[in-house]
Amino acid sequence: MTNKEKTPMLKWLKQHNITMQDLIDAALEMYVPHPGIETPQKAAKILEEEIITALSDPNVATLITAAFHAQEDAEKGLIPGLTIEYFMGRPGLVADELIGIAISTYIAGAKGMFEYVRFDQAKPGILKKLGPLTNDPIGALIAGASSNMYTRSVKDKKSI
Repeated sequence: MTNKEKTPMLKWLKQHNITMQDLIDAALEMYVPHPGIETPQKAAKILEEEIITALSDPNVATLITAAFHAQEDAEKGLIPGLTIEYFMGRPGLVADELIGIAISTYIAGAKGMFEYVRFDQAKPGILKKLGPLTNDPIGALIAGASSNMYTRSVKDKKSI
């Protein structure tokens, strides 16, 4: 059994129409070659490892699933004081941004948070298809993994 098959959150995300390939493709839209990750193929391999590591953490899983449940409740009008107009409007909620900041910072520290801002503004790939409360945690997951990929490439280069 591969690490990917051992990660319950990947199965959970797939049930929500998000695959590992979706996550990698979104990350690669924002990819910038660096020493040690000169090609998208190298980046994709490291990204997959970093995503699996992050999704294996129950704290990341809890925050992501909480955001998805909040999205469902908001769409049904079940969150007290949150009208559909406010939920879908601009400016609107910041709770989704706070979840994204928490996830990206948890995964990769301040560098992860800065990477999250890049992903949140561009909304590459799957992020365009997700709802207001779900695109941020998934973007933060990808951003944290991406940030760790870049950090890892610098560390690997220093050890050579």
